[in-house]
Amino acid sequence: MIPPKNMQLIGSELAILWEDGQESYVAAASLRANSPSASVSGEQDILGNQYGGEEGKDYSQVTIDSWTSVGNYAYRFQFSDGHNTGIYSYDLLRQLGSE
Repeated sequence: MIPPKNMQLIGSELAILWEDGQESYVAAASLRANSPSASVSGEQDILGNQYGGEEGKDYSQVTIDSWTSVGNYAYRFQFSDGHNTGIYSYDLLRQLGSE
């Protein structure tokens, strides 16, 4: 798990410079749509039935208001639509930046 060295907002994208020198750019809408929180992705019961989630919602107008570090492994983002419950691991941020 490689940590970010620096993160900045550039327009509607989150720009991340990683400790290994790689750069990633993630659109705010993509970051919001891929929130790892249960309210966005839903939850499965023991039988595999899916409950909840926000599949198909339009996040094109959502912006990133702020972010805070969570330990030494993730960030939590505050979005303009009020969502702030997803914890984005460094690995997830790197993955989203490569898509």
